[in-house]
Amino acid sequence: MSEPKPYNPLDKKNLGASVAEALLGRKPRQLGDLESFHGAGIYAIYYRGNFKPYWRLSELSRTDDPQVPVYVGKAIPAGGRKGASASDGVKSKALANRLREHAESIATSENLNVEDFLCRFLVVDDIWIPLGESLLIAKFAPIWNTLIDGFGNHDPGKGRYEGMRPRWDVLHPGRSWALKCQPRPENASQIAGEVEAHLAALNLPISSHFYVEEKRAHYKLT
Repeated sequence: MSEPKPYNPLDKKNLGASVAEALLGRKPRQLGDLESFHGAGIYAIYYRGNFKPYWRLSELSRTDDPQVPVYVGKAIPAGGRKGASASDGVKSKALANRLREHAESIATSENLNVEDFLCRFLVVDDIWIPLGESLLIAKFAPIWNTLIDGFGNHDPGKGRYEGMRPRWDVLHPGRSWALKCQPRPENASQIAGEVEAHLAALNLPISSHFYVEEKRAHYKLT
């Protein structure tokens, strides 16, 4: 039997996991009722409504501690990709604005209600934002990040509608700009069937928290 590896709290993965764990420990909030605030960071969105293809996710989110997000994302301050100063993240409202945009996208949908969505968010120093987001996506494989693309898309603008309509907008029609994009070969019923099959086969995490599984890996807990 191989020896368990010693736990290194300063390992890059563990530092990133501590950021993600801090997010998962936050109290869930109603996505559509958030007040404005300053800061950039990461977030997770949870669904607990009655849209049939999402029933498995919804069942895990109808508690005070929702377990599996439907979407994970990040918000960095304007210019962050070009080396903006550390203070820009504090002055920015990037995270609040991004969550508001998501609430508006859901509110325009014909078959979703923004009241059925919760979110957790965490203001984070810019350096940790991409790592925290990538670890959360790797752990949960949220369906709006993986199977159903396009939830986080913006209006591409006039003259750029030659691309296909995002799968999210086929399943959840309502955003006016998406209707200007080109039709997809698959329809909403086909995508819904893929979602149900995917979630039925998905091996969901034993816990929403990182360190439960980290301890299993390092110390062979049962």
